[in-house]
Amino acid sequence: MFKNFKMSMLSLRIRIFLSMIVLIIMASVLLASISIIQFKNEAKEYHQERLERKEDAIKEHINYVLSTTTYPLTNQNLSLIFKDKIHELAQIHSIEINIYSLDGKLLKSSKESFSVDKVAPPIPEYILKLVRSSIEKRYVDIKTINGVKNRASYSQIKDDKFKTLGILNLPYVEDDGFYKNELHSFLIRLGQVYSFMLIVAFALAYFLSTYITKSLKTISDKLSETSLNQKNKKIVLEASSKEINLLIKAYNGMVDKLEKSAVKLAQSEREEAWREMAKQVAHEIKNPLTPMRLTVQSFQRKFDPSDPDVRQKMKDYSETLIQQIDTMSAVASAFSNFASMPAQQNETLNVVNVVDLAMDIFNEDYIVFVSDSPEIISKIDRTQLIRIITNLVKNAIQAIPENQVTKSVIVKIKKDQNNVLITVADNGIGIQPKDISRIFEPKFTTKSSGMGLGLGIIKNIIENYKGTITFETEFGKGTTFIVSLPIINP
Repeated sequence: MFKNFKMSMLSLRIRIFLSMIVLIIMASVLLASISIIQFKNEAKEYHQERLERKEDAIKEHINYVLSTTTYPLTNQNLSLIFKDKIHELAQIHSIEINIYSLDGKLLKSSKESFSVDKVAPPIPEYILKLVRSSIEKRYVDIKTINGVKNRASYSQIKDDKFKTLGILNLPYVEDDGFYKNELHSFLIRLGQVYSFMLIVAFALAYFLSTYITKSLKTISDKLSETSLNQKNKKIVLEASSKEINLLIKAYNGMVDKLEKSAVKLAQSEREEAWREMAKQVAHEIKNPLTPMRLTVQSFQRKFDPSDPDVRQKMKDYSETLIQQIDTMSAVASAFSNFASMPAQQNETLNVVNVVDLAMDIFNEDYIVFVSDSPEIISKIDRTQLIRIITNLVKNAIQAIPENQVTKSVIVKIKKDQNNVLITVADNGIGIQPKDISRIFEPKFTTKSSGMGLGLGIIKNIIENYKGTITFETEFGKGTTFIVSLPIINP
């Protein structure tokens, strides 16, 4: 598996190059192996034929001796007949000659004496049986002694009436020195030739593989540059390979289809942008309506004409309503100008006062506002800051179940070096672990109603002012959102 993986990581050019080199090496090894086998077979056939020729020549000579002898042609007289002739025959034919009786005992040998055994060993019984039973009345025994192959032929000696008189034995030692030298010389020449061929093959394989993959490299470069967001150029190339031409044709066809798809996708994205815009505008218009409703209800419940501060309260209520109305007007204006959100204005304001003002629309007793400092100055759009606070507080209220006995929403403001931190903490149900990574995603919501645009929108607002929004949550115990905005130091 590892080897397959390694091979798959190589480029096509390298694969072609390596394949050609491997084929050449395999061819040279195969040719060398065939040559060795051929030399061995030729040597085997040579020794076999040479022994047969010597045997035929000696038999003809023996027949001539038998036809001219004065001794009766019997098995017992063979030693007398060939007493002197056997040495002459061995010298003429340059081979050792042994004549045995029919029961395998040595009668006469061209060797002067036996250096080891005083009595020569008889022919083994199995050889006698093979000589008698074979059609040719002949058997060749092959043995390897000290790494040298020895042949010994056994054949019957017959008179002119085909009567068997004895057994002729011709020991023959195979001398492969000549063939070994020839094989060694051949392999050296073969190695020299293939070394040169291998060098040529390396160069040829490199240039050939480069030529084959040149067109593929062009196609690969074009494919890597292909993008749905740009105008893609077609490949103008006439390759020498039919398959590569088909690939180029397929790529050019894909470019045409890709261009059509890009047009459709752009149209679809515009339509989706309009739909998203409509959802955001609807949410932004709906968002101020809630504090306006709460303000009016609070005014109805708490209005007292005899209250000495009635004018100030009327002014505060009016300002709150006017701010929310301005927000709705800004959304409508932005929508008409194809903008997703009201234009942001950088105002230098006291964050504590604006947040305190935004908190006035909430009448729940469990909502608490705390600030470490009476004045923290920052540059931010007033309406945007109010939108951030009202959205976070409203989400905190909605996160607490209606039947929960103890409810708590705490809004805190404090200075942290060059930032103002606004925290909104509740003791509601918290956020499930599986939803934590998706809280700020557009259109994601855990509520039964709503479009899930609120947190995504205020996150964009905060980040536009180079701020951050994070949260800490524990499912079943509550959530704390932390807004950090840059401040202006006095």
